[in-house]
Amino acid sequence: MRFTRSVGIGLALAALAAGPARAASPELSVTQRLQDRREVAAGTRAQVLGFEDGRFYANGWHITGEMGGIITPPLKLLDSVYLGVNRQWVGPATKFTSGRGYARYDLPSIDGIGLERTDVAPDNRRGALIGLKLSNPSRHKKTVKVMVDAHSELMTQYPWGFDGTVPNASENAQDRGAYDGRRLEFRDTGRLTGETHNHSYTAIVGSDRDPLTGTTGPGHYGPFGAGRRCTATQKPDPMPSQCDDGPFGRGTGGQLRYNVQVPGSGSTTVWIAVAGSENSPAEARSEYRRLIADPAGLLAAKKAARTRLARWSRLTLPGDTLLQDSIDWGKQNLADLTQRASDVDIRWTNEGKEWTPEGPVPDMRWIGAGFPDYPWLFGVDGEYTAHAAVTLGQFGAIKDHMRALRRISDVLSGGSGVVVHEVVADGSVWFGKDQRSTNPDGTVKYSFNTDEMVKFPGAIALIWRWTGDNGFRDEMLDFMWRDLEYVRTRLDDDKDGWPEGNGNVERPGMGQEKLDNSVYYIRGLYDFADMARSAGQTSRADAAQTRADGLAARFEDAWWIPADQQYADSLRDPGDVKVNQKHWIGVDPMEVELFKGGEFVPGLASLDHGSAALATRENNCYSGERPGNRGLFHTGCGGGPEGKGEFAIFSLNSGIQAVGEGNYGRLGAEQQRRYTDANAETQFSEPATGGTPDEQPGAMPEIMPSAAPGSTSTSTGTPPNIDRCWTCRSMFMQAWGHYGTAWAAVHQQLGVRPHLGHGWLEVVPQVPDGQPSVKGENIRLGDGSVDVFASHAGNRYTTTTDTSGAPVTTFRIGHTLPRGSTVGSVELDGRPVAGYESRPTNRGLEVRIAADPRRRHTLVVTTA
Repeated sequence: MRFTRSVGIGLALAALAAGPARAASPELSVTQRLQDRREVAAGTRAQVLGFEDGRFYANGWHITGEMGGIITPPLKLLDSVYLGVNRQWVGPATKFTSGRGYARYDLPSIDGIGLERTDVAPDNRRGALIGLKLSNPSRHKKTVKVMVDAHSELMTQYPWGFDGTVPNASENAQDRGAYDGRRLEFRDTGRLTGETHNHSYTAIVGSDRDPLTGTTGPGHYGPFGAGRRCTATQKPDPMPSQCDDGPFGRGTGGQLRYNVQVPGSGSTTVWIAVAGSENSPAEARSEYRRLIADPAGLLAAKKAARTRLARWSRLTLPGDTLLQDSIDWGKQNLADLTQRASDVDIRWTNEGKEWTPEGPVPDMRWIGAGFPDYPWLFGVDGEYTAHAAVTLGQFGAIKDHMRALRRISDVLSGGSGVVVHEVVADGSVWFGKDQRSTNPDGTVKYSFNTDEMVKFPGAIALIWRWTGDNGFRDEMLDFMWRDLEYVRTRLDDDKDGWPEGNGNVERPGMGQEKLDNSVYYIRGLYDFADMARSAGQTSRADAAQTRADGLAARFEDAWWIPADQQYADSLRDPGDVKVNQKHWIGVDPMEVELFKGGEFVPGLASLDHGSAALATRENNCYSGERPGNRGLFHTGCGGGPEGKGEFAIFSLNSGIQAVGEGNYGRLGAEQQRRYTDANAETQFSEPATGGTPDEQPGAMPEIMPSAAPGSTSTSTGTPPNIDRCWTCRSMFMQAWGHYGTAWAAVHQQLGVRPHLGHGWLEVVPQVPDGQPSVKGENIRLGDGSVDVFASHAGNRYTTTTDTSGAPVTTFRIGHTLPRGSTVGSVELDGRPVAGYESRPTNRGLEVRIAADPRRRHTLVVTTA
């Protein structure tokens, strides 16, 4: 088989009382083109980033060829580790397996000894473990010689390798290696431009066994000897498997040798530990000792922690098991990307033009944007990822992410309210400071993005509503007010209410006022008003709500283009001229959810305009077709600054479209499901790669394979990652695309709508067209949870809930009926009720009734 799940998939039972959801697959395996597929075994303080044949080729474009290897952010430790048995280098893996928090390789045997490798980066440890399992089929004990080659590359994730940046990756100093009789120790004590004294980078490699011998020197790339260095300008562009190092490599190498006794008809595991520190050799040695003390125990603890995490939001979607599996593995993706750093010195780099210390941040934890090129803290990524994080129960990480953004933004921009764009784990900030300049054409150049400011309040409100944490709300309120006031007073020169500045899309020819900024500004104002009023800040709440109401009332006239059946993606001053370059942000008016009048309101766009705009995006001018992915293009045909379109499909774009479809009750196979499947298939079995995952099994990538409209080849759009060169790939794992799957299933299909800030919950499901039921267990709310089952058969709509573990005082149960339905009858727990309420929304007709939150309930609604 090309791709396997290690646990069989069966249909779940149809009611909450019938038993638990089916077990999710704890492992996923692939056997095809392993040398072309990247992978990661990740922990909160370290990652092993390599390839699925068990080797460590050069890859990544931020620092050309240097975004893989073994890393403890912000420090890269090694380019590679290679293993040998009986004087032969271990061959490429024949199967790769993704596990929950670890990676495993089936390796070819040597001299009859079976070989298997497991990589794990234990959480809260600044290093990683590589376990080589040796299996002896003979009845007689054998002595096996094991070799370990390591090649160092001590450098931070900043500086980058772009021309003109200061400091530059070309300043990377030469590493030095030593063997102390037990371990290899690598040092880099150079100095970068801007540093006041020599840094002290250290990496240590050793084992839980005493070596026979050790040596250091150049090379030590295992089967590749001195290594194959690729250059940034090498043509044709090589595949990663042709490169062991890039143009900035200044590492050195070493080798350790061991004699290992393997029992007859048994096995043993040799554990290799790699640890390091950017602070001192002593700290690196301490981390090494912690790793090597109990490798098997650390692996077991990692598996147990990830199994506990998997128990949140257990879904059963019998009509869409692909989406169900995507969400199971989305939990692991978010956990893989969750990282932390301590004693961080914030430095402003001004896009690599300076190196200015701004101040310290003692600790930060965040959900990284993606591997390998963008693993650090981002504003806009985290704001979208927040939706996936709360629906999957990962509250702590996303709270800390937002805290880190606030703290760093205040340090960097003097408390102005500007939200930082990105922060490398060593504190370097490329973009996102309250700073402006003038372009040659006289226009304003901002050093920050408006979209991160207007999205920030929505992310905070979201977390508050799912956790009920008023302390978190109070931490954030003042910053949010400064943020929104900055937008009002500093980013609206023409005083029309629509914010100016950069949005998520920035292309030549766009107007100063961007659609996404305006949509999220309205949401942010409503969200701030809700939070401020709950905290007793009535005057601020009233001011924000008045602004939001005024903008919402003017929105359709200001932005809708009847001839295009789309919203403008920008307005150009003077005169607010509508510009439609057909970018994906045109979906934002349908994707956004507002909280106004004490209700969740799906979509800012009117029903007619929103439905028409979504339907237009479903055609092959805006969305992909086979042989590529069927998700949403970045820019539709005829769009963009040159009218050529941009036929790349990002996981975020498709996620935005999926959520927009859900807000307008469009849950059919060619509507929401088209886009949830577009994201989900990349994790398991996409047609463009012959029915295999995009790269790592279970990981959702940044960009999907796509073909241009009318084409039968992905070479006209975006080829699969595994066909692309060593520096031209997208990220193989990215967090924010899970917004489009987790939110669509938990919040929209299951209808889970908590507002724990006000102590209430409502569950109003909408079963997708053509599917019998949806079910969710242990959906986390604050310090409790809720279970939901919903089904649809004929004119009968059923919702069953168990809220006995939910920390709420008020509860409403309901169901969403198709638009235009007439209610025939409503029963709660087998008894007819007349006191229900019905609410027409963009989703359809919502029927709801108050119920006791301490009990399990079943609601049955029939249509006339």
